[in-house]
Amino acid sequence: MVVPLRWRRHRMAKGKGATILVKLLSTAGTGYFYVKKKNPKSFTQKLAFVKYDPRVRRHVLFTETKLK
Repeated sequence: MVVPLRWRRHRMAKGKGATILVKLLSTAGTGYFYVKKKNPKSFTQKLAFVKYDPRVRRHVLFTETKLK
């Protein structure tokens, strides 16, 4: 079946997504980390969360570092 030109959907180019991936590194010094998405345009401060670090088996502060 041939679809007439006027019925075809034209695909527009999408822009780049605003989110970037950042690494949340444990401050306990174990090297354990989480990866999280962040929108740097709407949230310019560095992320910091209290999350579980299984290597020390307790909740510790995780701070944002650059994902390599």
